[in-house]
Amino acid sequence: MGFRIVQLIIHNYKLLTTFSFPTFDSMSKHVIGYFCASDSWGGLEMNQWRNALWMMERGHQVVMFVREGTPAEKAARESGLVVSRVRKHRKYYDYIKAKQLKRRIKYHGVTHMIVRDPQDMGLCALTKTLLGNQLHLSYFMEMQLGIDKKDLLHTLRFKKFDLWSCPLPWLAEQVKSRTNYPKERIKVIPSGLDLKKYQNDLTRAEAKTKLDLNTDKKWIGLIGRFDAQKGQVLLLRAFQRVQEKLNNYNVVFLGEKTKGEADDYYEEMQSYIQRNGLKGRVEIRPFRKDVESFYAAIDVFVMATKAETFGMVTIEAMASECKIVGSNAGGTPEILNHGEYGTLFETQNVDSLAQALIQSTQRATINSAKLQEEVQQYDFNNVCEQVEKVLFKSEVPH
Repeated sequence: MGFRIVQLIIHNYKLLTTFSFPTFDSMSKHVIGYFCASDSWGGLEMNQWRNALWMMERGHQVVMFVREGTPAEKAARESGLVVSRVRKHRKYYDYIKAKQLKRRIKYHGVTHMIVRDPQDMGLCALTKTLLGNQLHLSYFMEMQLGIDKKDLLHTLRFKKFDLWSCPLPWLAEQVKSRTNYPKERIKVIPSGLDLKKYQNDLTRAEAKTKLDLNTDKKWIGLIGRFDAQKGQVLLLRAFQRVQEKLNNYNVVFLGEKTKGEADDYYEEMQSYIQRNGLKGRVEIRPFRKDVESFYAAIDVFVMATKAETFGMVTIEAMASECKIVGSNAGGTPEILNHGEYGTLFETQNVDSLAQALIQSTQRATINSAKLQEEVQQYDFNNVCEQVEKVLFKSEVPH
């Protein structure tokens, strides 16, 4: 087995060092594949689907490679995207699934493949090898690197990717320091958002009524699945310490239990509310598709996750012109320009969050025009233009 792995490494290295990457400047036709073998439906999968849809609407031929019966397949079919089904694959050296994917890529005429899940990188890199490297392969980073990945196996796999796109500069620096990936192929392209959705005419009073919230109170809100990683109990503990100083403010959570997992955390939230006399000061609402109504209803948005890689919800809150309190870790500090567009607190620190809540409520509202100018960089049209430039480096349809 060890000898076979060495053979594979040598084989991949020869292919990598002897092949000249094709240029696509002269291509008059291209087909973009979006690979998403996950059966989950979180930010990563939603971003893959949304970007595929936006690129199709801009005139590109798009194919979504998804597993049967997954939320990603349902969303792709309902939105009119071309769907090609794939099967669950192993993370490393799944030659059978790579051969199957190769046939599907050739059938659909895919010229460019976009991957967002690290679990899919190995399969798509191997498929590119089987295609004689005749595929432009891109990785759009959604999760930070936890450890260094400079070993030979990772180096060979990563070099199969023509583009490594990072949503924020700090992630680009992480890729440079923790991998041997060619620096000239690293680009910073933020995740996109349909800003118009959050710039609606719904008044705060109307939004509160829509969510059945007391219109006489101001609201501190947190959105996300009920999970320790999202920090609902952290916010409860912080709010409990300063509730008397924030007498005109209540807290509202929008979310749902993590599917397939125990209800322990949700019960912990409920128990904390009961034990500390917060009933009447805290409301919990089920997740809803029109999340813009939630942002319109709240006055202060809290990002309490320990270290959110990017945090689309923070962008959504900015677009909705909420005051923001965010953990000083991960991508949140960069999004908030290190405190210019929100109040930062020491991650996982109850006292620091409690003080940040008070500071945020006392903070002057940011000029609307300035805030909207800042979030324009995340507008999906601007993001798609950047993607087109790095993928095709030539005139593209609009």
